[in-house]
Amino acid sequence: MARQTVIVLDFGGQYNQLIARRVRECGVYCEVKPCTVSLEELRAMEPIGIIFTGGPGSVYDPKAPQADPGLFQMGVPILGICYGCQLIAHNLGGRVTAAQADTAREYGKTETVFNTSCKLFKGLPEKGVTWMSHGDYMERVPEGFSLMAHSEACPNVAICDETRGFYGVQFHPEVNHTENGTAMIRNFLYEVCGAKGDWTMGDYKQTAIRLVREKVGQGKVLLALSGGVDSSVAAALVAEAVGSQLTCVFVDHGLMRLHEGDEVEQAFSKWDINFVRVNAEETFLGKLAGVTEPEQKRKIIGEEFIRAFEAQAKKIGRVDYLVQGTIYPDVIESGLGDAAVIKSHHNVGGLPDYVDFKEIIEPLRMLFKDEVRQLGRELGLPEYLVSRQPFPGPGLAIRIIGEVTKEKADILRQADFIFRDEVAKAGLEGTMSQYFAVLTNLRSVGVMGDGRSYDQAIALRSVTTSDFMTADWTRIPYEVLDRVSVRIVNEVPHINRVLYDITSKPPATVEWE
Repeated sequence: MARQTVIVLDFGGQYNQLIARRVRECGVYCEVKPCTVSLEELRAMEPIGIIFTGGPGSVYDPKAPQADPGLFQMGVPILGICYGCQLIAHNLGGRVTAAQADTAREYGKTETVFNTSCKLFKGLPEKGVTWMSHGDYMERVPEGFSLMAHSEACPNVAICDETRGFYGVQFHPEVNHTENGTAMIRNFLYEVCGAKGDWTMGDYKQTAIRLVREKVGQGKVLLALSGGVDSSVAAALVAEAVGSQLTCVFVDHGLMRLHEGDEVEQAFSKWDINFVRVNAEETFLGKLAGVTEPEQKRKIIGEEFIRAFEAQAKKIGRVDYLVQGTIYPDVIESGLGDAAVIKSHHNVGGLPDYVDFKEIIEPLRMLFKDEVRQLGRELGLPEYLVSRQPFPGPGLAIRIIGEVTKEKADILRQADFIFRDEVAKAGLEGTMSQYFAVLTNLRSVGVMGDGRSYDQAIALRSVTTSDFMTADWTRIPYEVLDRVSVRIVNEVPHINRVLYDITSKPPATVEWE
């Protein structure tokens, strides 16, 4: 039986991926499609429901994105969010105008009252905070629709026509600021669309393994393994599917965290695959000698990675398939239908130009990051690999300010390990999205033992974020920072000062370089 699908129609809103993630979290498969998608394509997908996203436009503007009016005749339930809500009203005989001061131009957290007889709000509290962001106002609601929520400023915060299964909300249920927002989305999926909840990573694992096996047949498969979450999970999935037909090339550039290369190798020892570890530390450090400019470092490492991978690929000869760890946000953000085009420059820059293969396989291209991690667990990858925080391709090279040397990399590895070790001991990993140490290019005076020292400073960085577009610095307890500082100064040579970076993004970025 075909899997149930919900379509998220993209009208240019900033939270579109978040809507799709919320639907998936509720156990229902969904795909994001541009609002220009044809009615034929939508019908062919046989969706159980359609969600219109928000967007920056005004529905009455002739240039604003529109939906095919045929959507409303498909007999499929529709949920409109913000712009999507106004689009429903605009298309079905309502009237939308620019909001005036007295007609609810609302932004931010808003106290809202709900009519819980509406299926969308079934079983939820009658009052709650919602996240508003709209400058337009539904002056007239279409015939057949009832008002189902209001705020102090706005009488028509939510509308519904339960006979046709059309629902609209002026707020954003997908963001954390809206209380019970996910429960509202769940109600739409289960109470209105009749979802069964047939989307799980356990099921996806079985299906994906079968599809890879069918596609590859007796062919040879090659994968460039970076040691990151995406490439590791893709490798594990393909290993499960075709075993010894897979060759994984793991290029260890000597700029990974402490023991990381060994951990990656160990994680893949359970599969009967050809695991090739290229220990290329000397080559990479040689190429980086004397280079201080961050962008130049990145280019050198990207280029050298390709060369090292290419050298191994040539030894193998022609392969049938190249596996890449493309995930769904890459596909959505690119706006391109052809993932091969997207990924020819993603992660390992230009790889397909150098390697002789027939086709690319991207087993994760419909998954979000949290789903990739869950799939990794289903495949039996160790937690240290599955829950690994984001780590830049150039590795420690861009956390060493100035020239990169082996001595500096070893110093940073130790300091970074101590920071991560103390965070783990304090049980704080879940409160931080990304945390690491940076070897600054600063020297300062210190007192060590009975003498003065003139040595280097380590900076610690930790951020908390939901999407990495913006990030707040983490409020780490002082006693944890104290333990980290004492250990680094005592255990790591040439470090006599530890700093903590308390800058959010923006104005700073997460990484220093």
